[in-house]
Amino acid sequence: MVSSMCLSKRVCVIGAGPSGLVAARELRKEGHSAVVLEQNDDVGGQWLYDPNVEGHDPLGRDISGGSSSTFLEVHSSVYASLRLVSPRETMGFTDFPFSVKKGRDPRRFPGHREVYLYLRDFCEWFGLRDMIRFNTRVEYVGMVGFDQNGVVGKDHLIKWVVRSKEYWKNSGYNNKDVDHKKVVEEVFDAVVVATGHYSSPKLPSIRGMGSWKRRQMHSHFYRVPEPFCNEVVVIVGNSLSGQDLSMELVEVVKDVYLSSRSMNISEGLSKVISKHQNLHLRPQIESLEEDGKVSFVDGSWVIADTLIYCTGYSYTLPFLDTKGIVTLDDDRVGPLYEHTFPPSLAPSLSFIGIPRKIIGFPFFESQAKWIAQLLSGKRTLPSWDDMMQSIKEFYHSRDLSGIPKQNTHDIADFEYCDRYGDYVGFPHLEEWRKQLCISAIISAEVNLETYRDSYDHDHDLLHQALQSPHFTQLHADQPQVVAL
Repeated sequence: MVSSMCLSKRVCVIGAGPSGLVAARELRKEGHSAVVLEQNDDVGGQWLYDPNVEGHDPLGRDISGGSSSTFLEVHSSVYASLRLVSPRETMGFTDFPFSVKKGRDPRRFPGHREVYLYLRDFCEWFGLRDMIRFNTRVEYVGMVGFDQNGVVGKDHLIKWVVRSKEYWKNSGYNNKDVDHKKVVEEVFDAVVVATGHYSSPKLPSIRGMGSWKRRQMHSHFYRVPEPFCNEVVVIVGNSLSGQDLSMELVEVVKDVYLSSRSMNISEGLSKVISKHQNLHLRPQIESLEEDGKVSFVDGSWVIADTLIYCTGYSYTLPFLDTKGIVTLDDDRVGPLYEHTFPPSLAPSLSFIGIPRKIIGFPFFESQAKWIAQLLSGKRTLPSWDDMMQSIKEFYHSRDLSGIPKQNTHDIADFEYCDRYGDYVGFPHLEEWRKQLCISAIISAEVNLETYRDSYDHDHDLLHQALQSPHFTQLHADQPQVVAL
C-alpha cells in the first residue's frame, strides 16, 4: 500500500558495515535525517580486518556474555587469508557493481580487503561519510512512549533514546590506552539495527572443556597459521571456516584433525584429505582431559596442542531494551515480520542483515528501501494481527520441515528474496547472478582447493553478467570501472 503523505524522520542506524551503509543511503534518498553510529574507526563492519586479537579471551566468553561495558572487543572474524566463497559479480549493490579496479585484487574470488575497499568506495561515492560517527559504541537503546503497564498504545508515538559513548584512541584500534571522550544521549524517531551476526562466538558443550589446560580458541580470533607451527591441532566443526583453516594449517602443523558431526563429507573435502597425510577426519569429540587428550566418539583419541572451535556465531543485542517485545531464543530473533520488523514496534524499530544464506548485498538493499519508504509513509505494513499470523505460519512451516530454531534465519531461497523485493518494487535477482552463485557452490563441493581459481565453466554466465545493465549502464552517478 502506498501513501501520498511523506514524512521525514530522524533515524539512528547502528553499524557502518554493508547493511548500515546501504540503509544510510536509502534513508537519505527518502528524505530522512540519518545518523550512523560505528564503534570502529572506519567503515566495513566484518570486512574491516583487525589483526590484533591479543588481550582477549580466545574463546570469546567476555563477548558472548553480552556485556556492553567493554569497548575494544574484537568485532571482525576475518582471517588474513580469507577469500570470498561467492564470485564478486554476484555481490554488488544494484547500482554499484563490484568490479575490478586498477591496482587492486583482480580475482573473481578476491580476498577480504577487496570487499572493504568496495564498501569504502560505496561510502565515498554516495557521500555517506559525513553521516557516520566513528569510534562510537552504542550502550543503550530504549523506548520513549512506552506506558507504565508495558503496553505500547496505538496512539503513542514511539521514539527511541540512544545512549552512545564516543572514544579517543591514542594509537590505533584495539590499543589498550583509551580515553573516554564523552557520553551522548539522543532521541530518535526510529532505529535501524545493522550490527551483523558474526562477532559473538558460539561454543559447544564438551565434557572436560573447562579443565583442558592447553590452548583453546574460537575461529573468531584466528588470523594467521604461524603461531601453530609443528603443533597438533584439532578443528571442531566442518564449516566453511573449518575447511579453510584445515587447508591452511596443514602446511605448517604436524597434524590437523578435523572433527565433524557427520563423516559424510563432500567430494572436494575428500580430495583434500587424501592429498595431505597429516590431515585427518574424525567424528565428534567425546571428551577432553587435562593432559591434552582429545577422545572422539568412535573410540579414537589424540594428544593435541590446540583446539580451534569453528562452531559459528550467535545473534547478540546487548544494547537493546524492548521490555521483552523482541527476544533472542536459541538464535531466533523475534518475533520479526519478514526477518525485519517486530510487529509491535514497526516501523520505528527494524533490523537489516538478520537473514543468513542469501546473496547479502542486494537483499540488504531491498530491506533498506522498504524501511525508508515505510518511515516516510510511502508504504504501510499489514495490520499487527496479519503480521503476527504470518510469523506464526512461518515458524510452523520451519517446524514441519524439521528445521531447528537456531536456523530460523537461514534463507537459502532465491524465490524468497525476489518476493521480499516485491514489497518495494525492488528488481528480482538476475538469473546470471543466481546461476553464478549456484555454480560456485557446486564447484566447491567437487574441487574445494581450486574452485576459486578455476572457473572456465562459468564463461557463458560471466559474459551474460558483464553484458548486463548492472555492469554496462554507467550513469553520471556511478563510478567508472574496469571490466573483468
